[in-house]
Amino acid sequence: MAKGLDIGTMNIICAEMEGENVVFVQQRNAFLELEYNEMTKMMLDNARVAYVIKGNKIYVLGDDALKFATIFKKNTRRPMKSGVLSPEEKEALPIIKLMIEKVVGSPANAGEVACISSPAKPIDSDIEVLYHRKTMEALIKKVGYNPFVIDEGLAVIYSELADTSFTGIGISFGAGMTNVTAAYFAAPIVSFSIAQGGDWIDENVAKATGLPREQVCSTKESGFELKKEVELGSVEGALAIYYDQLISHVVENLSRKLAEATPPAVEFPIVLAGGTSKPKGFKALFEERLSEIGLPVNVSEIRVAKDPLFSVARGCLIAAKTRES
Repeated sequence: MAKGLDIGTMNIICAEMEGENVVFVQQRNAFLELEYNEMTKMMLDNARVAYVIKGNKIYVLGDDALKFATIFKKNTRRPMKSGVLSPEEKEALPIIKLMIEKVVGSPANAGEVACISSPAKPIDSDIEVLYHRKTMEALIKKVGYNPFVIDEGLAVIYSELADTSFTGIGISFGAGMTNVTAAYFAAPIVSFSIAQGGDWIDENVAKATGLPREQVCSTKESGFELKKEVELGSVEGALAIYYDQLISHVVENLSRKLAEATPPAVEFPIVLAGGTSKPKGFKALFEERLSEIGLPVNVSEIRVAKDPLFSVARGCLIAAKTRES
């Protein structure tokens, strides 16, 4: 059975068909390192927590890592940073392999197709994406699937733009990066990433306000809205400033890259996806900045993905099913 896999900095999401419905399995891309002892192991077993033992360490995986971080007064760690495997995290590869196996499961038949999303080459950073891309492909192959990789922005187009024959612009505002693809009948015209996303917003707001990053992230994920009027000096005010900067940066670079590519003279819908695009008011702010900066193409509409967090995984599943058939 074909699988679509979105391996993101914040979440790993697998999409597959269950009858006529698409179902998603989600796992936080995080882990917690604990010293091994029998008492800790017993407590984790009683709580039915996902963990692995390696040497004298216990690694609690995914959502369970976040739940137990406060209990053990430790910070969670993440295998990925800025959209790719973290070069600073020595346990990144074995931990992410375990989490991918947990989410995607074993194939029912050898050689089943799995499509993986990957960031495109960033245009504002020297982050290298090829190593990450090839490593993820190799990990999925080890699990037993026949893998192939597509850019994250193209996955958004597959997921959301069947009604325009996969012609349009898909933008995935993720945690580590923002990925952008413009396609004409599913053929990419422009595909790039910006090395800014939800983590970049959190880090800069934390620096500006002096608050812990975790508190900033919690505020952002707890009903935060992008409003015209914000309290100066507040976390919400700082979040609004950096959201505005991110959107402006994305639109400016999209305009420049499209001008370089000379796209066909057709109307392009724009789809906004990714967890960072979820706050109320995001679409309105995007529309405002787009009207100020402009694009060298006709934009027919701007829409938000049906489910922004799952859009990339769904697009990967559509690509996998197409390849399988």
